Amino acid sequence: MGYTVFLNTSFLLVICSFMIIHFHTPETEVVVVAKISTFGSSNEQECESLASLDDFKAKCLYLKSNDPCAPQGYIDYLYLFYCQIGGYPSLGYTLLFLWLLILFYLLANTTSQYFCPSLESLSKLLRLSPTIAGVTLLSLGNGACDVFSSLVSFQGSGTRSVGFNTVLGGVSFVSCVVVGTVSIAIRQKRVQIDKSAFVRDVYFLLLVLFTLFGILIFGKINVLGAVAFTMMYAVYVAIAYVSSTRWKEGVAGGGGGGDAAERGGVGCGNDLNLPLLIGVKKEAIDCAENDAGENGLNAEKYCCCTRYLMCRVPLYVLEVPLYLPRRLTIPVVSEERWSKVYAVFCVMLAPLLMSFLWGSTYNRNSFYSKNLIVYGIGVLVGTILGVTAYFTTKKSGPPKKFLFAWVAGGFVMSVTWSYIIAQELVGLLVSIGYICGISPSILGLTVMAWGNSIGDLMTNVTMALNGGPEGAQVAISGCYAGPIFNILIGLGFSLVTSTWSEYPQHVVIPRDPYLWETMVFLVLGLVWALFVLIKRDMKLDGLLGGGLLFVYFLSLFSRLIQTEGSLQ
Repeated sequence: MGYTVFLNTSFLLVICSFMIIHFHTPETEVVVVAKISTFGSSNEQECESLASLDDFKAKCLYLKSNDPCAPQGYIDYLYLFYCQIGGYPSLGYTLLFLWLLILFYLLANTTSQYFCPSLESLSKLLRLSPTIAGVTLLSLGNGACDVFSSLVSFQGSGTRSVGFNTVLGGVSFVSCVVVGTVSIAIRQKRVQIDKSAFVRDVYFLLLVLFTLFGILIFGKINVLGAVAFTMMYAVYVAIAYVSSTRWKEGVAGGGGGGDAAERGGVGCGNDLNLPLLIGVKKEAIDCAENDAGENGLNAEKYCCCTRYLMCRVPLYVLEVPLYLPRRLTIPVVSEERWSKVYAVFCVMLAPLLMSFLWGSTYNRNSFYSKNLIVYGIGVLVGTILGVTAYFTTKKSGPPKKFLFAWVAGGFVMSVTWSYIIAQELVGLLVSIGYICGISPSILGLTVMAWGNSIGDLMTNVTMALNGGPEGAQVAISGCYAGPIFNILIGLGFSLVTSTWSEYPQHVVIPRDPYLWETMVFLVLGLVWALFVLIKRDMKLDGLLGGGLLFVYFLSLFSRLIQTEGSLQ
């Protein structure tokens, strides 16, 4: 609860600071951009001339007169930083850092609390086998952050290298840091993992990397090549299915599916339930039952606990700002989190949100002619769905009829929110790169990759420590099956969408030296893991973990040197 209170408090602080600065600034230009590129291509430019200017005033004037840096998301961070917070750089850096933390939290929380449960529900409704569900829908739940970040990055030609570096940086972190940490954490247990599943996943990941290496060398790709690259994942699904059928005791399903399913369950816990007093009352009852003792003072203890817990209501209230907008627009039909009130509001407000996103793609000149029509359609559809939901649902539990429509709606809205947040996160990261003089590719390779992968580290280490040999097997297998999904689906689908939008021309792949270095270190880590585990009878130990951590921190040290050079 503490970190959510901190993040919500930070969110309120950022909003209040922006409002104060905005209304005390002589300029009247708005920071929120009028044309949002959520579902369209971006005109992102290199913005190199901005870095050559000396002071904040010159940069602000440059941004006003030329507008060379089209924002990737909703907020023009460069204008906000240089023109509205120009006199207080320390405050600007603090607000950007807090907003970065908030966006990372929102992306991870949205995927775990909304996107992942909708995927689990879809897999059950479609009656997919554990293996197929694991390597398709539930693997998407685990790699959603990387997939959405990659998709957003490929919307603009100037940020495609960010997408490549984010995905490969995440793969490097998971296959080196997560595997290394798990191996060191359980080295005393001498856990032996399944050789066939491990060799299968590592070999296929190496094949994927060599294929991507060929694409980078060629320097461009068309629609057919992008589709072929993405369809390699279908081959992996077929191999995983055959191997899971052939080796009953193997972890082919665990390699991709078991890990995804289990981590999906871990990540899809209950969120804050409103009304707030329900949680307070429950804690008061638990407090009274545990502390009343045998003195017959239950009533007095209950009142004491109630007064104490009521003091925590403000803390619960502080969790609402980041929670409520998503909860009111993403349908949730699980037994534990069902609420008819929220359900009705969701089907009413979700079409409004979608119409806002769709209408925002039009420019200012066509506002009255097109936007109002789109918004009117959203209001009409939302009203019809809201009235229907009110009369066809019950307070006692989620609907039994048309359940697929509810689940599909939750899936679409969770995807929408994840995409919105990922777009804002990429836009902020690119702006921070311009402000700090650091290549956005390096930030994608480090900051973005760390933010998207830290959940894998915490989940897999916990699973390995508490799940016994099976938990360790699932954790290790997921560290290789997940990256396969992230590369082939995350990068692959991004390449498909970008090549399709530019058909029949090819899409030029950015020649980024950081990509080559990352792939070299990544292959080195995979070869080390393959060599050590086979030689040591597939047992996880400190030698494996230490070597993998050394490889990763060696690559990180190389990045730091490059970053220092770019700063100079």
